[in-house]
Amino acid sequence: MGTLKTTRTKASVDVFLKRLPETRRAECLTVLRIMKRATGAPPAMWGSSIVGFGSYQYSNRSGRGGEWFLTGFSPRKHALTFYIMAGFNRYQDLMRDLGTYSTGVSCLYVKHLADIDLAVFRKLVEGSVARMKRST
Repeated sequence: MGTLKTTRTKASVDVFLKRLPETRRAECLTVLRIMKRATGAPPAMWGSSIVGFGSYQYSNRSGRGGEWFLTGFSPRKHALTFYIMAGFNRYQDLMRDLGTYSTGVSCLYVKHLADIDLAVFRKLVEGSVARMKRST
């Protein structure tokens, strides 16, 4: 059984964000406020490049488990990556109104924050966090 590379660290979120280009940092500060409000939790670094909020314990079908964040983001080079842990299937109405994005299983990829409706994004994050809190 392998060890997860992405775990909560003691690294400073502020230091991480200050290293970003000014425009990307401003976008991340907006997302930070939205996610902090949705979770009621302070931000923490997970691995070297993910800012996560809150946490929950999980286990998969093989019995392996661990700790993961309720929601988070990572300012990648080509897109902002948002971790919507509840997935997107139950949020089709919100996704239709969100704006320009792409998705993975639980990842929402946005080139620029201006490409999406922040009110819709806030509802998506709040809905996902509430669902994750109920399911853990």
